[in-house]
Amino acid sequence: MKISKIIHKGQSRIKVDFPYNQHFTAIIKQIKDARWSQNLKTWHIPDEKKSFYKLKALFPEISFVQEQEILTSGTQVIENKNSELPDNKQFEKNPTILLTFDKTKIYVEVIGRKILVKMPKNDVDVKFILTIRYSKWEKEQYFWSIPNYPGNLEMIVNYFGNRLHDLKVHEEIENPIPNSKEKVTFSKNEVLIFKTSTKRLKVIFGYNPELSKALKSIPYHVWDVKNKWWTVPYTEQFLEEIKRQIKLLNLTLRYEEQEPQSDKVSRINPYKLANYRYCPEDYSMKLVELRYSQKTIKLYTGLFEEFINYYPTCDIKTIDEPMIIKFLRYLVTERKISITYQNQSINAIKFYYEKVLGGQRKFYFIDRPKKEKALPSVLSTEEVKAILNATENIKHKAILMTIYSAGLRISEAINLKIKDIDSERMQVRIEQAKGKRDRYTLLSEKTLHILRAYFKEYRPQIWLFEGLKLGEQYSTRSIQNIFHASVQKAGIIKDVSVHTLRHSFATHLLENGTDIRYIQSLLGHSSSKTTEIYTHITTKGFDQIKSPLDKLDI
Repeated sequence: MKISKIIHKGQSRIKVDFPYNQHFTAIIKQIKDARWSQNLKTWHIPDEKKSFYKLKALFPEISFVQEQEILTSGTQVIENKNSELPDNKQFEKNPTILLTFDKTKIYVEVIGRKILVKMPKNDVDVKFILTIRYSKWEKEQYFWSIPNYPGNLEMIVNYFGNRLHDLKVHEEIENPIPNSKEKVTFSKNEVLIFKTSTKRLKVIFGYNPELSKALKSIPYHVWDVKNKWWTVPYTEQFLEEIKRQIKLLNLTLRYEEQEPQSDKVSRINPYKLANYRYCPEDYSMKLVELRYSQKTIKLYTGLFEEFINYYPTCDIKTIDEPMIIKFLRYLVTERKISITYQNQSINAIKFYYEKVLGGQRKFYFIDRPKKEKALPSVLSTEEVKAILNATENIKHKAILMTIYSAGLRISEAINLKIKDIDSERMQVRIEQAKGKRDRYTLLSEKTLHILRAYFKEYRPQIWLFEGLKLGEQYSTRSIQNIFHASVQKAGIIKDVSVHTLRHSFATHLLENGTDIRYIQSLLGHSSSKTTEIYTHITTKGFDQIKSPLDKLDI
């Protein structure tokens, strides 16, 4: 940790530099008027005696070591000629604060959701620490960081016993995200559009009924009463329409995008946890018995394993509702999972207690989050053409053309058999697709022509698209790689996937005048509400719509 005097926004401040450390961050926040500077990427406190004494009091074991170099790093460093700081601890250039402790003893500190363990190197003790999930060695601070999950602190204290020299439990203080709590300031004529990682647009502005009315015309709009801003699904079309309205209203636009979060906890796996517990056999057998698909079985067993390994020492049957809710909160706050993932986890847990143990729908009152409305990405017909033209291998082209022309899911494409292609009726039969439903969809003439050429060259035996070995299905990963290679070659920069071809199929049919009920049948949707989402994506007729403002004589 290094401290130095700087001039920041016209004020004399004490800059406090240290590598990211939740422990130090929580402590330094106790100093009055301690602030985080996003530009300098550092904490700074008032250049006053009381602030310096408070800093010293919060770090009682510090010692000051003078360095020979002056760190500039883009900040204005002031030589301390007439400092008001205590004479016995004068700042000369940039003194360094070193946290010292007896390296032969064991210290444990609890800071919010973290347990910090400082101990001498010992292979036996290190092996014990590594058995605790998510334990991590912080090489810059020389201590072990362990999540403060239920039972972890008790386990650590019991293990070290009389060898534990000191145990400190600090009041829980959440680690702040820099500037996350600062108010967004903008002028009366300014609009801030913030694209979130969940594909939503936050639109923040002052009182403006015309712009509010325009936002209300966008499907799935939401007014956040607490934060006083609008959110709408992100699409290029919606973003351009909002920009157009802002320009018409003579407002100034500020546009920002949220950076991906990198501090989320990774999912537990057998390689990280020595005492990893696998899914009970009766759980997986019940899934098979009820004829769940292999994809669902793999999903549910993985989710349930994550749940039971959150409580590694608890009997699964004794885990009650409060413990389940605590786990679900951990998924949101620590793992930072999506709403869909959270709902899937709830279903996986419910399956065990209701289906395997025969419970009476015991956990139906667990609150489920409201799913965010995000519209799917769609390719234009010209972009689809560019992707297919960029795919030179005839087998690869046949796969992508079949998926797009029939509106298939990737799993449906790899499960197609030769007998499913009906060239007389120009249909493709989809057997036991999502929801255990059969259906028929379109077989285009151009796709049939490519499929025949592909069949003559590759001679598949059972599956329409086979892998390197005859009789084996083509892999999902291979199709994804083919698609992304063609997208890159076509020069398309949109965030798209193989499933985007299915969305594009439905949208293009709708734009060509196909009744939405037929599209629902071709896609295999059980509810028309699922299909209706494409009515919010299509741009057909938009060029004929004029804003009422354009008709005003102003």
